[in-house]
Amino acid sequence: MRSTAGILVSVLLLTLTSFAPLGPAFAEAPFSRWSAVVVAGDWRANSGASTEAFDNARRDVALTLTDIGFDPAAVRQFSVRPARYPAVAPGPSNARSVHAGLKQSARTTKAGCLFYISSHGGPEGALLGEDLLRPQQLAALIADACPSRPTVVVISACFSGVFVPALRKPDRMILTAARPDRASFGCGEGDKYPFFDDCFLSSARQATDFIALGAAVQTCVARKEVEVGAEPASEPQVWIGAALRPLLPLYAFARTKSGSP
Repeated sequence: MRSTAGILVSVLLLTLTSFAPLGPAFAEAPFSRWSAVVVAGDWRANSGASTEAFDNARRDVALTLTDIGFDPAAVRQFSVRPARYPAVAPGPSNARSVHAGLKQSARTTKAGCLFYISSHGGPEGALLGEDLLRPQQLAALIADACPSRPTVVVISACFSGVFVPALRKPDRMILTAARPDRASFGCGEGDKYPFFDDCFLSSARQATDFIALGAAVQTCVARKEVEVGAEPASEPQVWIGAALRPLLPLYAFARTKSGSP
């Protein structure tokens, strides 16, 4: 009879090959054949005045993804005010453009997908330009662009926990800025980033993979909210599908020579 350890190794190898042809990618970098879209879904602060917080997050999350091993050509950015950022030339933040961008990128980078949005949100979804991105709409967008692939979905918005039920799949990880009935913080005119995005960026410097990053972001957000007296606590949510959980440690973050992503 085969040993239990041998059976587990065989199952893991079969699972890896069932997601995508990952072998050559792992020889280079775990995320070198992943697609990503990073979206700033709004430009208004809580007051209604202009803020750069969402676009700052969009810009620096995209940079962080390339630092941890994503191919820069496969990381596509979207903004509500794309003409304001000619150096990056992001696409317009609407569902059609974001869907097309992710789908087009996923045709050539076939190992996995990442979706990240930073915006305002409510109990029914997150703002995407002048429209509301609803949970079922996002689930359909990702399922069409990235079918049967490991996918990480990050939603930085108030009430963003409402997305979790619609997005759950065995090969998914979902990280949200708040539970379904809570607001998140840091969307003022003078904020550089929303609290959650700030914690995502700072935590990525030490995290080894997305599992560690999710836990670190939760700790960081809780600490920041206590420091400024923001309440009730937003309680960021992390959900990881059973098929993806054992694989995520294999997608280790790349490091710069300084040791930070």
